[in-house]
Amino acid sequence: MELSSEDALRLNVLLANKPDAIRIHESTMTLYALTDKGEMQVQLTPDCNDDRYLKRVREMLSGHVLGSPGGYPVYLQRWTRMGQMREDNLDQLLLLGEPEAVVAVSCAAGLTDELARRAWWAMDDADNARRMLANEAVRSGDMGPVLADYLVEHLPFESEPDVQMTTVAFVLQPGLISDEAKQDLWKKSRRKNSYLVGFLESCPNDLPGQGDASDLYRRFVEHFDNDDNAVVVQLKKLLSPQGQAFLHTAEAVLAKPSTQEIVTRSIDIIARYFAPLRPEGVEDLTLEQLTGELESYPDEQQSLFAKLTEFDDRTAGWLTSMRLLSGLGYGVLRPMLRDSTAIGSLMRRKVEPVLNPVKEHLKQLRVED
Repeated sequence: MELSSEDALRLNVLLANKPDAIRIHESTMTLYALTDKGEMQVQLTPDCNDDRYLKRVREMLSGHVLGSPGGYPVYLQRWTRMGQMREDNLDQLLLLGEPEAVVAVSCAAGLTDELARRAWWAMDDADNARRMLANEAVRSGDMGPVLADYLVEHLPFESEPDVQMTTVAFVLQPGLISDEAKQDLWKKSRRKNSYLVGFLESCPNDLPGQGDASDLYRRFVEHFDNDDNAVVVQLKKLLSPQGQAFLHTAEAVLAKPSTQEIVTRSIDIIARYFAPLRPEGVEDLTLEQLTGELESYPDEQQSLFAKLTEFDDRTAGWLTSMRLLSGLGYGVLRPMLRDSTAIGSLMRRKVEPVLNPVKEHLKQLRVED
C-alpha cells in the first residue's frame, strides 16, 4: 500500500533537498528533517493504523535512500551495536527515521564528529551519548563537550551504579567538562562511590582533594632524582600527593561497593596503576597465588630492596604490597563470585576474604609523616 498522495509529495520534496538526518515523532506523527538551512517538518496524515503507516513511511525512505524497500534490518541489532557497520553508508542510515539505525551509527568505528552531530539531532539519548564518547574522533571534536554536558545534566536520573561510573569515566576525559563541573561531581562522589570509580579510571593521577607533599616524598625525589628504574619511578609517583590521593580514593571505593561490576572494575584500575611492578603482564591468579608469589619477589629485586632500605626502611617493604596489587584481576574474585548475582551487603560479605587484604595493602602504602 502507498502513502497518502499529500505525504508522498511532501516527502519526495523533502528528500530532494538532500537532508542530513531524519527523525520521526511517533506520538505526534510528525517527520522532521535536518538540513543546511535548518529543520523541515512534515505532518503525516495516516489513512490507516499509525504503526502500519509509519512502517510504510520508513519503507519509502529506505527505498529512496538505500534502494531497498525493506527498511532498516533491526534484527541485526546486536551486530550493529558492536560497531560492525560498513563505514561507507553511515550517513544514509541517518535518513531512515529508524532509531536502531541511529544507534548503529553511534556505535560505528567510522563515526566522525559531523556524523555524531547529525546522530545526536536524530536521537538525543544518554546511551547514544556514551556510545559516541567512546570514539576518539567525537571526544576530540566539537560534539565531545556537548555530549558530556548532557550526560552530566542527566546523571542524577541514572539509578544504576554501573551506568553512573561509566558515565563519570566518560565525561572526565580531558577537555570535555569544566573544572567547576568536575568539582561538583567530586562533591557528589562522597555519597556515591560509583562516581569515585569513574574518577579513578579517567584521572588516577589528577584526582581532586590532594593533600600536601610529605617530607618523605620530597626526600625521595631529591635522593632518586636521576634514577629511571621503572619501580623507583612508580614509587615516586605513589609517594606524591597525587599517588596518595589515588590510595585514599581506592580505599573509599572498596569500603562499601554496591555491585560486582564496581568491585571488578576497581581492582582492574588498581592493577593498571601498579602495572610497572609487573612488566610480564597480569595473569589470572587467585589471591593465594599472588601472596605466595611474594615469597620469591624480594630475591628478584635484591639490589633495589637494598637501595631502598638504605634510604628508608618503609619504602622497601612497600614493594611487596605494590607487586601484589599489580596482579589483581578477576581471578582473585572468581572463587567467591562464580555463578553469583549477589549485590549489596551479601556481595560484600562474599568478597571480604579478598577485599580486606587488598584494603590493608592500600593502607600500608599511605604515607604517615
